[in-house]
Amino acid sequence: MNSFYIETYGCTANKADSYIISNLLLNAKYNLTTIDKADFIIVNTCAVKEQTENKIKERLKKLHELYGKDSTKHIIIAGCLPHIASEYIEVIKDLVPNFSAIIDLSNIDEIEAILSEIKKGKKNLVLSSEKSVDKSRFLINHKKGKTTGIVPISEGCLGSCAYCCVKNARGKLNCYDPENIVRNVEHQLKQGIKQIYLTSQDCSIYKYNETRLVDLVEQIINLDYKFFLRVGMINPSFLINSLDQLITIFNFNKVYHFLHVPIQAGSNTVLKKMQRPYLISDIVEPIEIIRQKFPCLTLSTDIICGFPEEAEYDFYKTINLIKWLKPEILNISKFTPRPGTEAKNMKQLGSRTIKERSIRLSKIFRNSLFTINEKWNDWKGEVLILHKGNEENQAFGRNFAYKNVFINNYNDSYGKFVNVRVDKVIRFNLYGTIV
Repeated sequence: MNSFYIETYGCTANKADSYIISNLLLNAKYNLTTIDKADFIIVNTCAVKEQTENKIKERLKKLHELYGKDSTKHIIIAGCLPHIASEYIEVIKDLVPNFSAIIDLSNIDEIEAILSEIKKGKKNLVLSSEKSVDKSRFLINHKKGKTTGIVPISEGCLGSCAYCCVKNARGKLNCYDPENIVRNVEHQLKQGIKQIYLTSQDCSIYKYNETRLVDLVEQIINLDYKFFLRVGMINPSFLINSLDQLITIFNFNKVYHFLHVPIQAGSNTVLKKMQRPYLISDIVEPIEIIRQKFPCLTLSTDIICGFPEEAEYDFYKTINLIKWLKPEILNISKFTPRPGTEAKNMKQLGSRTIKERSIRLSKIFRNSLFTINEKWNDWKGEVLILHKGNEENQAFGRNFAYKNVFINNYNDSYGKFVNVRVDKVIRFNLYGTIV
């Protein structure tokens, strides 16, 4: 009973949690194997969207059908889904009546001890931890040839967004010790990792004693390795209150010129109902400043279509926002009410209206991509080769601005920095040759 399989859903933070679980078990002499051969099946769940929740529920139901009567199989449910609302433990129990354990986000470090209890015959364990652990202290090891590493810098948030159920699972903000974070980054770089993602629910609120986000990033980029660093999601309020930090961060030569700032709506009325603490007028000037200083910046944003009581006029303002912002990446979510949130009790829009608005916004965004990257034609510079491309003998990489770069006739190894000339631009993707 020393083999396990882990299945991961959701965000980069969830992937980091799965890395930690896997590493702890591997260090304890467990073997990572396929689901058919595994004694322990760990499902690391996500709950941010109803669509994702439904997908996971179907998966859990299927796992119960496949392995529910097999006494040698032990199903463990981790991640956010069981903890987004008080009744969700019972929801999981109904889907997988013979589960071995449901664990929370702060006792993943106890996974070896939990599996030991299951080996003794314990079942239906529902475990939670009163402490919030510093997940950055768990050093992550990677398989040979991997190029991307993830390091969590905090968990939880300070927000009270009316639509978000993840805060119920992730809890209050806990920023991790910068010494542990830097040590973890260096540990992964020593293994040949060339691209590090800093992850949390909101990177912009990181502060540990006197160490701010900009101070943490500076410590990381001063490590004597060649790599790219991607800073995760930044709340729009950070642009308003700490623009100087962001400018300094993008001036560091190893940091991707990539900004993920989830604005969520173009209407101040809707933002107020969402309990997002900013006005659109407040973020216009900071975005213009940051784009003027970093003209090659890749900007990503999130929009929720069909938030409760969103009028057509409100949505029109969102369309105007996207037309002005011209983001390189747009994540569109069709609103669905989530358990344990204030938005669930608001007056809902019809699903047809929500779908129609999502289609309209997606079309406007796709049309903008025809010209948005023309400036990259004939660009020459360094590209980090990350993995295989979509076609034979094709490689995929990124440049300093986090741009997708595809290179044909590439037969070398991954994890290398190569000089490339861009020959062709198709929407978001750049196509080039090595020079």
